[in-house]
Amino acid sequence: MEDSIFDRLFELLQTPGPVNWKLAAEVIKSVAGSPEPIEPGVAEEYTELTLAAELLVADSPGLRVPSAAPLHPVDRTTWAKENTQSFRYLVEPLAMKLSGDMGGSPLAAMGPALLGMQAGSMVGFMSQRALGQFDAGLPALDHDDRYLIVPNVEAFAVEHNLEAHQVRMWAVLREVVHHAILDRDWYRAAFLKAIESYFAGLEFNPTDMTEMMGAMQDPSQLEGMLAGPDGVANLLGMKSDPERLEQLQAMVAITEGYGDYVVARAAADTLPQIDRLAESAARRRAEAHEGTEFLQQIAGLDLQRYRSRDGTEFCVEIARRWGDEALDSLWQSDANLPTVAELTDPVGWAARVLL
Repeated sequence: MEDSIFDRLFELLQTPGPVNWKLAAEVIKSVAGSPEPIEPGVAEEYTELTLAAELLVADSPGLRVPSAAPLHPVDRTTWAKENTQSFRYLVEPLAMKLSGDMGGSPLAAMGPALLGMQAGSMVGFMSQRALGQFDAGLPALDHDDRYLIVPNVEAFAVEHNLEAHQVRMWAVLREVVHHAILDRDWYRAAFLKAIESYFAGLEFNPTDMTEMMGAMQDPSQLEGMLAGPDGVANLLGMKSDPERLEQLQAMVAITEGYGDYVVARAAADTLPQIDRLAESAARRRAEAHEGTEFLQQIAGLDLQRYRSRDGTEFCVEIARRWGDEALDSLWQSDANLPTVAELTDPVGWAARVLL
């Protein structure tokens, strides 16, 4: 009989590094599922739509679309395999903090395997749901290329009774826009700085960890403890700094909100179903799902992605009141990005930034 992943856990503890990526890869294989060949005609359509999408958003305020960035229409298994470590900027800082704050403890020794399981589960479940590289609120940063998970995009069209060709164009537009935002050096640096700041303010509760230690002697109990999306966060008794968390929440909200604004504006004359697409995407974003929950809770994160609606309305108001030039200034530096409070107070943002 083949050993379960939890029976084999302790055999993998000696894998070097702060995170057991070998274990993560095995978990991904079991969650992502079997390969699904992409029809050549469908793959070709996605590729051809990329150029059209770039042309549609080329004149969008605040956006600079990089050239020659390929788009990869892939299946779930391929995406998961190629993005195994795309969220290591979340997992590895947590691993380093764990080893630093609790060096020498049994829990610290278990850290690489625990985080490997969580990271693998996160990416595996995301492959079942995500459409592209920014579909979980926090971006997959391991690649400079664009990706779309074709089976998920096609399923989205069927689930919401939308025309397949329009959904494909919309999905490509979203990926092009988000990739263009991430392509800004200052944005990527500011995002990683916000992540670093968040982890610097993260605290562990020794009492909670002590209570959990006894259960860790039994692999079956350990499996139950880690079954939920907040398994590691609860296991370590994490407590975050609300102000540092707000920085990330605001950055995610304006990035997603601005992306929605640009896509809706660019597609207004080409996609008759754009309003239904936007509404379906907003509802989908608010739904709980294993992949996004693993991502958001692996370090106690609560991204409050419903704020993306505020981000979109913010962009609408900025453009209406002060024009595209003002919206363009939003993306000149991280100092110009709105705070959580300013997302619903564009006048306050304008007083700080434009004046």
